[in-house]
Amino acid sequence: MASVCDIKLEIMLKIRSLISVLLVITLLFITPACGNNEATSRFESAQKESTQSNAVAVEKETIQGGELNRYFPKNKGAYKVIYTQEKPGLAQAKLKRDGQELALMSISDIANNPSAVDKFKQSDKTINNYPLVNQGSKATALLVNNRYQIKIISRSQLFDETDRKQWLRQFDLATLAQL
Repeated sequence: MASVCDIKLEIMLKIRSLISVLLVITLLFITPACGNNEATSRFESAQKESTQSNAVAVEKETIQGGELNRYFPKNKGAYKVIYTQEKPGLAQAKLKRDGQELALMSISDIANNPSAVDKFKQSDKTINNYPLVNQGSKATALLVNNRYQIKIISRSQLFDETDRKQWLRQFDLATLAQL
């Protein structure tokens, strides 16, 4: 037969176990509620960016990407221009020769991204009086009428800066400048 002391000890151990379980459960539920570790939603991030002092409001209507396709160079012999993407303010095409991709060409409407013009301000190179910049060793960009950036990125070692400049001249720059 168990003594009174043994029963009291058993009850105390059960109470102690119950208190430990309740303490752990309490910590599990209270600790996350006290912290603010939630990631900022994309809407909160956008709100924060748009209210910064250097944020620029949308000033001009962005041209649709499909409307920019007509300014790309035309197919020429073994060279084929294959349109790959059109979205508001952007048109992209691959330049291929005999099935091999040589370059990715794009026209971007940067009317609502004035900081994109900054890289052209110090340019001492031009094509048809439009500023030209190299972006690393594989990309060359041209700014037309302070609004349209035409960019060619080499996808093959056979297509170098000289080739990029030659193909930039084949865009319909004069008509694009009139948009």
